Amino acid sequence: MNNPFLNIKPSYCKAKVFGPTGYLVIAIMLITAAYACSDLTPNVLEGNQGPTGPQGPSGSIGLQGPQGDAGGVGPDGLKGRIGLRGEAGKDGADGKPGLLGPPGPDGANGLNEKFGPTGTAGTDGVPGPEGPIGNQGPIGPAGPGGPQGPIGEKGPPGNSGSRGAAGPTGATGATGATGAQGPTGGDKIMVGRGIPANNVITTLDSTGNVGRNQSIATGADGLGIIAYTDVTNSDLKVAHCSNINCTSATITSLDTTGSVGEPPAITIGADNLAIIAYNYDTGGDLKVAHCSNINCTSATITALDTTPNIGKDISITIGADGLGLISYFDRGNENLKVAHCSNTNCTSATLTTLDNTADVGDDSSITMGADGLGLISYYDDDGENLKVAHCSNTNCTSATITALDTGGDVGRYSSITIGPDGLGLISYNDYTNKDLKVAHCSNVNCTSATITALDTADQVGTYTSITIGHDGLGLISYKMVTGEDLKVAHCSNVNCSSAVITVIDTTAGSGDATNITIGADGLGLISHYRNNGDDLAVVHCANIFCSPYFRQR
Repeated sequence: MNNPFLNIKPSYCKAKVFGPTGYLVIAIMLITAAYACSDLTPNVLEGNQGPTGPQGPSGSIGLQGPQGDAGGVGPDGLKGRIGLRGEAGKDGADGKPGLLGPPGPDGANGLNEKFGPTGTAGTDGVPGPEGPIGNQGPIGPAGPGGPQGPIGEKGPPGNSGSRGAAGPTGATGATGATGAQGPTGGDKIMVGRGIPANNVITTLDSTGNVGRNQSIATGADGLGIIAYTDVTNSDLKVAHCSNINCTSATITSLDTTGSVGEPPAITIGADNLAIIAYNYDTGGDLKVAHCSNINCTSATITALDTTPNIGKDISITIGADGLGLISYFDRGNENLKVAHCSNTNCTSATLTTLDNTADVGDDSSITMGADGLGLISYYDDDGENLKVAHCSNTNCTSATITALDTGGDVGRYSSITIGPDGLGLISYNDYTNKDLKVAHCSNVNCTSATITALDTADQVGTYTSITIGHDGLGLISYKMVTGEDLKVAHCSNVNCSSAVITVIDTTAGSGDATNITIGADGLGLISHYRNNGDDLAVVHCANIFCSPYFRQR
């Protein structure tokens, strides 16, 4: 603090202050200085505060002060929740029965009698004697004809007839020149002989580019029905033959939505109506059309599997449960898939990837085995093998899978059926040797087979299709690539280790996408595509060999 009185010089004190009243003045000044140094004078100027000193040590805890007076009573707390219900008390002892009262007076008679409630049924009595047999009901409609059984053994010769009178001897004709010796025949080809009986060949549809892919079946009416592709309009078409020879037909564009119909597969359902599986190329779906009538002029159409890029190399059959079973190639995943229809119309299905080992499922063909389970032949593109899948159950959600032929690049254009011995019979192409091959399964699962190169002449064996004729032997249609002809092989035995082979249509460009069935007359009916004219053609065989040069003795 800066106090002006403290700045008085000593010389000033000697000269000015110390007089008569000097000591009194000094005393007053000291009192004034002391007062100025104190905080009691608010108007005196203060000096700057010095720095804060270090904190001293903590003092000891003081003694506890006396207890304060008790507080007043607080407000009541909230009411508590109701406690759990206590256990029920024990029943008290029964009271003693009261005395019997006097009987009441009789009631008045009721006006009407009423029945009491019905009593429980009594036990069944002993059955009476069987009544007389009722009248026979009307005969049901005839079922479709079954396949003709194999030809029986030749009976013993009959008695010789009486010798007829000798006719006049004719003049001896001149001896003709000896003809040139023909080429040596192959071991596996037999040639029928006799009077020519021509097969019936018809161009059934030539409107635009039609028939490049097709499938044929025999309807419940005994007439052929063909599903095929209209390439020009990208439609699915159906032709219902008007007669046994299929020289004319009722033709319908059945599905015209988007790009559809390639390739189709057809069979006859348990309801005697055709069912067709095919590809919807626009959406990449597997579609199914269930025909509404015998002619298949309309149908219930369903997209059955909508997985992208699916539904190629399709085949269909009817299972032991009367429902459709479809094999097809999943192009997107390169797998073999199976669809088991859930109803007759096949508006829904159980879908299964049956074989997903590498690139498998091309050229699939399905039939129903003698054990009531599906049997599928198909091509393993990675292994270049013929594979077979024998379904383990009706839905074909699993299967026994076998690489049946691994000798070269084999298994393209496979087709499968069941022979009269209950075993599978498969036709397919040997691409390495350009031959037609046949595999006859050795067991129901087809885990092994007898394999035969059936036709080795030139380049043959593409677009194969196989069925069983009414003689119980295999009948195969296929393309001869060298001359672009349609050929047929009629197996000579159950194993099809040899066959009668015939060229049946030499029209230019014949034999693509062949398909064969057996008509109601027991003879082969073949549909095929002529690439030269882009037409759908049909051949009706004249005999079981489908040979124009055959007659029985």
